[in-house]
Amino acid sequence: MTGTAEALARWAHDLRPSPEDLALAERSLLDTMAVTLAARQDPLAGLAAALPDAARWAAVGHVLDFDDLHLESTAHVSVVCVAATLAAGGDARAYLAGAGVMARLGTALGWTHYARGWHATCTAGAPAAAVAAAVALELPAERIATALALAVPAACGVQRAFGSAAKPLQVGFAADAGVRAARLAAAGADADPGAVDQWLRLVGGDPARLDTTGPAVPGGLAIKLFPCCYALQRPISALREWGQGQGQHRIDPLQVAGIHVSTPESTLQPLIHHEPRTGLQGKFSLEYAVAAALLDGRPGFASFTDEAVNRPHAQRLLRLVKTTSRPGGDWLLAGQVDIAAVLVGGDRHEVSLRLPPGSPGRPPSPQDMAAKIADCGADVPALLTGLDWARAAAILAEQLPAVGVHS
Repeated sequence: MTGTAEALARWAHDLRPSPEDLALAERSLLDTMAVTLAARQDPLAGLAAALPDAARWAAVGHVLDFDDLHLESTAHVSVVCVAATLAAGGDARAYLAGAGVMARLGTALGWTHYARGWHATCTAGAPAAAVAAAVALELPAERIATALALAVPAACGVQRAFGSAAKPLQVGFAADAGVRAARLAAAGADADPGAVDQWLRLVGGDPARLDTTGPAVPGGLAIKLFPCCYALQRPISALREWGQGQGQHRIDPLQVAGIHVSTPESTLQPLIHHEPRTGLQGKFSLEYAVAAALLDGRPGFASFTDEAVNRPHAQRLLRLVKTTSRPGGDWLLAGQVDIAAVLVGGDRHEVSLRLPPGSPGRPPSPQDMAAKIADCGADVPALLTGLDWARAAAILAEQLPAVGVHS
């Protein structure tokens, strides 16, 4: 019987991307590069400066929580697989091989894995990064399977890290572990591919859910339009769309007396900070996201600083948010979000939303992508003009240089 590692390795080795797959890869590269460059001045960039390339690039790329997401696996696919691919000198096919393995492993892990507190980006990310790097290194299928097994010891991460530097760092560790595993496999290290099956069962995955048919990345990838947890993209979008087509004016946040949010319980899983005091905590707070959307209209980087979170008006509004979680749901876009605001004087405004802009069912427009890239820095659009995979690695090496290590 063919095991999980062998099946995924053969699929990755034999992958021949379609034009649609390649278009997704190019968008993923552009999006990941933009959000990574946007974080060049973040304190984490200094902390990560001594890490190897894959770890440094993935950690910095994830710190703003502005990178894409595979919804079915609840995993940030591109920040791991782009970093691993570039660190190993790969191209779109290597990225798609890693991204496809990450999406499939994450889907096999399922919502139960995420709901238990695992960070699926790291759990599925280390083996996926190993595949991306192994394909970039042009390893045969049996060596790719070995790389998968060698990545197993690093295939973990927990949600308690959310809202701290540990979250992007553990994503960086996963990307680096995969590249290291691929290089060891290339050098002749041996490992039992059956370790992948044992690991998958231990972390609650179901090998029967693995499906190597369909596009490279089944379900596509969701693009974030706001720099915060994906679970906040829908409520922010709902508040931004309030009154569109109805001639209503934007609600004056100073007149808000109460806010009620009703949403399936699964959509609240990563939102663990209810009284945030830092920008990183604000990225995982439903209460603060509501406040920021009301105060700022289109929450951007400036909305998720320590100073912004501690604004008196923001702290007042977030304490007015009451949440009702409806039972069930098995992903971050389960059901729909319903938001009601009661104003001073008794007026009530309501809004509901199922799919936010940027989700696979409501893809970002060229204008959305251009606006996001422009937001990432005045020099970013010019830096990324005519981007390809070789040039991307050179840009990151220049803009986020290593300090004190040999990558």
